[in-house]
Order: sequence, then C-alpha cells, then structure tokens
Amino acid sequence: MRLFADIGYHAATNSEIAAAAGLTRGAMLYHFATREALVAAAAEHIQAARLTQLDAAASNPPPGVDATGQAIAAYWRLLAEQPFVAFSELEAVARTDAMVRACVAPAQEAFDRAQVGTPFATIAQAGQGPRFQASRDLARFLLEGLARASLAYDREARVQSLIAVVDRAVRMLNRKGDVQELWSD
Repeated sequence: MRLFADIGYHAATNSEIAAAAGLTRGAMLYHFATREALVAAAAEHIQAARLTQLDAAASNPPPGVDATGQAIAAYWRLLAEQPFVAFSELEAVARTDAMVRACVAPAQEAFDRAQVGTPFATIAQAGQGPRFQASRDLARFLLEGLARASLAYDREARVQSLIAVVDRAVRMLNRKGDVQELWSD
C-alpha cells in the first residue's frame, strides 16, 4: 500500500515490494505466485484500510457540528490518506490494465456499497432514494476528481471554493438549501 501510494504501481515492482516487506523475492513468490495474486491481495488490504478509515471518520462526529459539512470535510481529508492514495493509483492503472481492473473491481463495488451504508450516510444525513444517492455521488466523485487534479496555481483557494460549491450542491439535493444558493458571490 505504501509503495503504491508513494512511488506508484509501475515502480512498485515485485522486487521492490519484497524488499520493502523484508522478504526475499522467493519468499514473496511463495505467498504470491503471480503479480495478479499480489495485486488482488493488495487491493483487498487497501480496501479494508479504506473502510476502517471511513468508519472512523463517521463515528463520533463532534457535537454541534453541521453533519453535511463534516462529511464533506472528513472525506476530503481521507482522500489524502495512504489507503485512498494507493487505491486511486490502482484505479488509474485499472483504466488500461485488465488484470488490475479485475483485481480492484470487487473493492470498488464494496466501497461504493459501504459509502452509502450506515456510517457515511449517518454523518452526511443523506437519507434514502435517488436524490440522496445523487448527492452522495456528486460529493464523492467531485472530491475524488479534485484530489487527483493538478491545479497549477492558487490551489488552496480554488480547492476551498470548489468544496464550498460541493457543499451547497449536496444541500440542495438533500433539500437543505435553495437552488439560488449554489454559487454565492
């Protein structure tokens, strides 16, 4: 996970992974006979770490804090954490690599289902139905895209502006805000 996050999938060769784990290449091959077996196990491990962090972010929100804002801020922070960065790397590789795509697909589905489950829905106060699913998807995928974006100038100001728009859009979809409030001057 650390190597995928720090140096990327392609640079994290089996030899690099074995060395980082303190194993000989032969010992690693004993446990993971193929690159596919290694990637599948890594995707499963990374997925478990993401779910643990998602659950931790959802539990015990600070009292009196706006739940929608808290959910958006918590997910934005999670996107910079190692498991999320590593999984993002695997998803990028999966676009053109069928083996990686097959290995990450179950984790993508599990995370998608977990995200609409109790922990995240509770802090987002999102409810049920297509309108609420759209609000979660809008927030999730815009934040994930923003985390991957290479903003060349004024990054922090632009990020904060876009997060504010995401917050307002989620509130509108959850009927917590007026349509006129999407973009404030």
